[in-house]
Amino acid sequence: MKMTSHRPYMIRALNEWILENNCTPYILVNAYAKEVQVPQSFVKDGQIILNISPMAVQDLSISNNGIEFNGRFGGIPTRVYVTTQAVLGIYAKENGQGMIFDTDDPIPEPPNPAPDKKPARSERLEKPRPGRPDLKIVKS
Repeated sequence: MKMTSHRPYMIRALNEWILENNCTPYILVNAYAKEVQVPQSFVKDGQIILNISPMAVQDLSISNNGIEFNGRFGGIPTRVYVTTQAVLGIYAKENGQGMIFDTDDPIPEPPNPAPDKKPARSERLEKPRPGRPDLKIVKS
């Protein structure tokens, strides 16, 4: 019997766990996956890291099909939609604890490569850190 994807359930559970531990949930997203709507100026190497904490977003909805919310990027209000299959991982900003999901799909090339343009200083300062989280062993 074929079962539905476990990914949306894990995303919801890990988001709740991260928040209950007073940490900030970040999701790592394949920004070029179909139906994903994220601000492309913040995409690096085909990925974007999004802060989905209640302090950073409004109207967060994590359904079996996707994650959507209203956020601000460089001061500009933006509606974000990410399919659950485009979520590559969810982790706590403070300590890197969370989960990276397996994917068989390579990260696709950008749909329309933009000409090289140096972002404004404010965009460079507010851009999320790209790539996978740094995981550290902390001894107490």
